[in-house]
Amino acid sequence: MGKDKMEPNFQALRKEFPVLERKTYLNSGSYCALANDVKAAFEAYMQDRLLVGANWDVWVAKNESVRALTATLLRAAPDEIAVTASVSAGLNALASALDFSGPRNKVVVSDFEFPTNAQIWHAQEPRGARVVHVPRAADGYIPPENFAAAIDDDTQLVAVTHVCFRNGAKLDIPAIVRLARAKGARVLLDCYQSVGSLDIDVKALDVDFAVGGMLKYLLGTAGIGFLYARDSIIRSLVPTHSGWFAQADIGAMDITANRPAPSARRFEAGTPAVVNCYAAEAGLKFLLAVGTPAIEKRNYALTRRCMQGLDEMGWPSVTPPQNERRGATVAVPSRDSAGLSKALMQRDIVTSHRDANVRASFHFYNDDGDVDSFIAAMKDLRASYGPC
Repeated sequence: MGKDKMEPNFQALRKEFPVLERKTYLNSGSYCALANDVKAAFEAYMQDRLLVGANWDVWVAKNESVRALTATLLRAAPDEIAVTASVSAGLNALASALDFSGPRNKVVVSDFEFPTNAQIWHAQEPRGARVVHVPRAADGYIPPENFAAAIDDDTQLVAVTHVCFRNGAKLDIPAIVRLARAKGARVLLDCYQSVGSLDIDVKALDVDFAVGGMLKYLLGTAGIGFLYARDSIIRSLVPTHSGWFAQADIGAMDITANRPAPSARRFEAGTPAVVNCYAAEAGLKFLLAVGTPAIEKRNYALTRRCMQGLDEMGWPSVTPPQNERRGATVAVPSRDSAGLSKALMQRDIVTSHRDANVRASFHFYNDDGDVDSFIAAMKDLRASYGPC
């Protein structure tokens, strides 16, 4: 999507998400609002099942369409994309291909990680992996210099989130990549909390791997994700976490050997999640038609308006105010974040909560009215649920 593309008609696009007629939906960081096109895709799958039954040629084509659309979204090649059942599935396949028996046995993660991107690397410790966590600084952020202290000549992989699910903070990925390159380490980007809400170019970021899923800002559903792997290193990695769709020739049905695909498909496993492919394809097409540069610009404007409103009432968020340090989520501290999220739901404002923060996660289908409704409700609820 070019930077000079005409500004989308966001008010018209809102009409494609029926839930917005009834709710102030600020929960895209957990699960996106359902678009009419995605609902129709689910219905199309049901029609195929009723009219045809087993329609394998169409189903495989849907899986390949998801691969190609994901590649377009990330500015990668289709052969660099594995369509996975989840981020966990992709990470486990990748981890199974890495050797931790030598001196380069360190995996560097941050204290901003979603559990999956730490637990899976800790699960490699019996295989020799040594997992090191990069801590927050005094202000709650994790600056590049904290990574510099952890990345050394023993580091094989730096596996970091793009945007933290707890507080909406965005790490300085270009700086972290430069630190990793200086020590000969590879970089894995968990962009689940950013892909679709921000404009991401994996080539420009120079990461070796990236993972994400379709149920949040990509407008799809659960049970389907992706793993990007840089073309130049794919053939050097042979996963032991595998399956028949990871083979070079899926149709060979060869039980005599493991012959992994020469592409990132080697990180896949079994039969694709067919109905999820229908939904993911529809969501990705919708998103790409809008354009992620325009979506990023809109999300920064919405989150800025929200943070300013919170500041004005004396209940500031814990999300960094700088564009370069935040994603599409505004996290607000509360002495009872679960209770606050429930109270907002009673006012038809859908949020989520993590740790001691309520999360308002914006997407392009939100507008200033949604922000203002959230701020007005927070003013009313401050006495009962404000920070300690």
